[in-house]
Amino acid sequence: MKTQVVIIGSGPAGLLLSEILHRHGIESVVLERSAREHVLSRIRAGVLESTTVDVLRENGLAARMDAEGHPHDGMRIAWAGRDSFMVDTQATLGRRFMVYGQTSIQEDLYAAADRRGQPVLTEVADVVLHEHDGAPGAKPCVTFVQGGEKRRIDCEFIAGCDGFHGVSRRSIPESVRKEYEKVYPFGWLGVMARVKPLPDITYVNHPRGFALASYRNEKLSRFYIQVALEDKVEDWPDDRFWPELKARFPAEMAAAIEEDATIEKSIAPLRSFVSEPMRYGALFLCGDAAHIVPPTGAKGLNLAVSDVFYLSRALARWYGQGKPDLLDSYSAMALRRVWSSVRTSWYLTNLLHRFPHFSEFDQKAQEYELDYLKNSRFAQAALAEQYAGLAYEKVD
Repeated sequence: MKTQVVIIGSGPAGLLLSEILHRHGIESVVLERSAREHVLSRIRAGVLESTTVDVLRENGLAARMDAEGHPHDGMRIAWAGRDSFMVDTQATLGRRFMVYGQTSIQEDLYAAADRRGQPVLTEVADVVLHEHDGAPGAKPCVTFVQGGEKRRIDCEFIAGCDGFHGVSRRSIPESVRKEYEKVYPFGWLGVMARVKPLPDITYVNHPRGFALASYRNEKLSRFYIQVALEDKVEDWPDDRFWPELKARFPAEMAAAIEEDATIEKSIAPLRSFVSEPMRYGALFLCGDAAHIVPPTGAKGLNLAVSDVFYLSRALARWYGQGKPDLLDSYSAMALRRVWSSVRTSWYLTNLLHRFPHFSEFDQKAQEYELDYLKNSRFAQAALAEQYAGLAYEKVD
């Protein structure tokens, strides 16, 4: 096989990239190690920044989102049973978020790929990248095994959209790659339930630990609580989870939380991670292949979309005008937005969680940071700007 761009990974980053490239007349083949059903079964964040919404709309992928999604104006913060306050991005910046589940985005992207006959090769194994270092005369290609048969695709560029555990990042030599990581001493227990959500996405700092109320639609809610790293899903049956969740919310909010049998439950560890650079020769990294953020602030999917925006724009300029400038600046440009979002997620994680190593001084400082944030419109405006995400960088 031969194509212009091989995309490794059929998650949102990979399929969105293939869609945008197609619109610029650029051919691609997508490789995926799992079956489509597994990819569609993954439960992920569903809070979209306005820039992500714009990208989906501009590429004809927003019809279902606009019909079923739920705009919201920011986030509410409560702590220690005290009053809550709203960090309002709409009032401050004129920018709204959209609540629309990643599973729905994944379904939309697969449907778009099917309509245009996009090659998506699933259940591939032993993926290896060759001659992708940018050396003179190099001819990039990707080999893999599918159905017991070894196959090869010759290409001009490779987009690594295969997540934290994928092969793409590891195909950059350790002598070139620099990784930054912070592992947090707790995890998030997340559940889904068919109950009416609270009016606002609400983050809670409480002596018992962090909690979050989010939502998918008017009859489907997503809740999280901070748990110990050693905890297992089996440790948290529904009759333990609901009382614990409500205990962390202010009384009026707790009374408004409806209970029902949970339909999905999982525990995720939290980490901040960035790998630099995001380009190595003909290989470009997008999304979780290059960076991981804690779910605090819902930045992960939005960062993947911004990577795809920058990379697709760079490839369109290369194939359309023969100019390599945006390809050459891709890593630096993408990383500026990545580090801004990583910092915001790190700040919110430190602000809203109870850390086992905190001294009494640390705890007091955290509480007064919340108090300052509640009472300062300037502090709220600064957080609103960071929470909403940086605007994409413009080019001539």
